[in-house]
Formats: sequence, structure tokens, C-alpha cells
Amino acid sequence: MTRYKIIYNRRDCIGAFTCGAVSPKYWEFDDDGKANLKGATLNEETGLYELIIDEADYEEVLESAKVCPVNVIQVIKIE
Repeated sequence: MTRYKIIYNRRDCIGAFTCGAVSPKYWEFDDDGKANLKGATLNEETGLYELIIDEADYEEVLESAKVCPVNVIQVIKIE
């Protein structure tokens, strides 16, 4: 089964929350005005949040990345 990694740069998020409108399963709005990637862990080395997803959710998450006006969401295929 193919899996994907969501990589999220929360520091540069502007709080447009288009990601949450497209994919509320993965995104929630925080009190500080930025989005949170549900279930993600912080990569201490990069300062970015990461979450592994299955192929079944790929299209939904990819769409949330595409609608982000500041391109702080990446979705990459992992082996």
C-alpha cells in the first residue's frame, strides 16, 4: 500500500484555513489563528509538522495543500 507524508510549516501559516474547509478530517483551527494538522508530530530537526497517511486520503489532503494560499503544506510519496 502506498503511503504519503504531509509536511506542514505551521510557523508560516497565515490562518486562511482553506485547508480545513477542504479537509476537516486533518485540519483544525487553533486559538492562535493558525491551522493544526491533527495527529501530526513536530520534527525537531526541521521545525515542521509531519503526519503519515494512507493512499485512501491522498486526494483529500493533496487538495488541502493546493488551496493553501501560502503553500505551507506539502504531500510527498514515501516508500
